[in-house]
Amino acid sequence: MRGSPANIDKATVRGFGDEWAAFDQTSVPAEELEQRFHEYFGMFPFHELADAEGFDLGCGSGRWAQFVAPRVRKIHCIDPSAKALDVSRERLREFSNVEFHLAGSHDNPLPDASQDFGYSLGVLHHIPNAEEAMAQCVAKLRPGAPFLVYLYYRFDNRPGWFRVLWRASDLVRRVISRLPFRFRKVVAEILAVLVYLPLSRSAYLAERLGLDVSNWPLGYYRQYSFYTLRTDALDRFGTRLEHRFSRDEIIAMMERSGLEQVRVSEGPPLWVAIGHKRRIA
Repeated sequence: MRGSPANIDKATVRGFGDEWAAFDQTSVPAEELEQRFHEYFGMFPFHELADAEGFDLGCGSGRWAQFVAPRVRKIHCIDPSAKALDVSRERLREFSNVEFHLAGSHDNPLPDASQDFGYSLGVLHHIPNAEEAMAQCVAKLRPGAPFLVYLYYRFDNRPGWFRVLWRASDLVRRVISRLPFRFRKVVAEILAVLVYLPLSRSAYLAERLGLDVSNWPLGYYRQYSFYTLRTDALDRFGTRLEHRFSRDEIIAMMERSGLEQVRVSEGPPLWVAIGHKRRIA
């Protein structure tokens, strides 16, 4: 299934290529990266996929594919950024079952109905038409194959003050994301030091004192390394295009894209969801 070539934001693609070149994730502590992998892939049926072939749409630095490759027969790493693919190739050089494709959802070269699984984490919400991109991913799957996705949430489970705080931060993002990359990176580093670090570490201390930190701004990062804070500050404030979705919107979009048995994770990161390509009766 091919869509309009216009369903890609070139500035966003360039930005992520620069981001992965600057933060290739090799400095993330191994145990932290593995913990994050299990947070995203906790619902993924690896026990059914030992002899499977599938794809990672928007593979970026290859940080997730490095955990998936040993668990499957073959994985296709797909990304529209040549810089990102260079980083991914270097990271995954020890694996012989990885194939790389310079492409996006609209020009994915894999044959329709050929893949046993697919996933796209933190990618579709940076594409102009996220639902069209999802449908293009689903088209590559065999009937019954699982598709895992992570999409930014719309704070539908947060109090009103939290949403107001996010709207203010989003205005900042709209300004920062239009700066040249070297300036975006500098500003993101400053935000990591002045905002991400104190808020995440204060959440850690509050949790140790027995307080509920479920609505603490940036509390999700309370045990993560400063390297991850720097990466995600750049990701959050340096990206021009982003969409956000409620839990119900994600479920509806996945079903319209041809998925069934859709499940959404109850815990962070929000929202991670999985569905299976609809079987034809």
